[in-house]
Amino acid sequence: MTDELKTIEATSEGFYSEKRSKFLAFAHHVETVDEIKELLAGYRKKYYDARHVCYAYMLGAERKDFRANDDGEPSSTAGKPILGQINSNELTDVLIVVVRYYGGVNLGTSGLIVAYREASADAIAHATVVSRQVEERVVFDFPYVMMNDVMRVVKEMQPRIVGQTYDNTCQIVLSIRKSEAEQLRDRLKKLSFA
Repeated sequence: MTDELKTIEATSEGFYSEKRSKFLAFAHHVETVDEIKELLAGYRKKYYDARHVCYAYMLGAERKDFRANDDGEPSSTAGKPILGQINSNELTDVLIVVVRYYGGVNLGTSGLIVAYREASADAIAHATVVSRQVEERVVFDFPYVMMNDVMRVVKEMQPRIVGQTYDNTCQIVLSIRKSEAEQLRDRLKKLSFA
């Protein structure tokens, strides 16, 4: 299991045209299904006069949460080619929406597959692809007297401090590269028994 993922940084656009049909593609960095639903609603509203608003998305470091939607196009001619581009570029946390304006000439299934694939590929080509670390959260509760020991481990392993509360019992929430999370947990646990 790797603790890096590839995604895109900002929204990018792509375009493809075939027999007067226009395919407008938009690639977004997304992290939740709610975010995706909001973006899709926005595209359906903005491009209300378009024939189809097809999309595919992939979420999570494991790349197991995905969906492809043909929005009325013949089965597997739109969503699957879009998802295929996401997969062939090994991207995740990505939504690609392709808006089709019908040009009056039927493209056939192979023509549609090519059009949706090329529009998606163009959007990805215009995107800034970045590698990110997959992080895991570690929550640790400890008595105040252990503060110096805990902060020494934090200084040595350098996780991001996401949250902290100091009281009779303190809590620190840390985010660290997934491959190092178990080591951080172990080091913090050993402090409890020192």
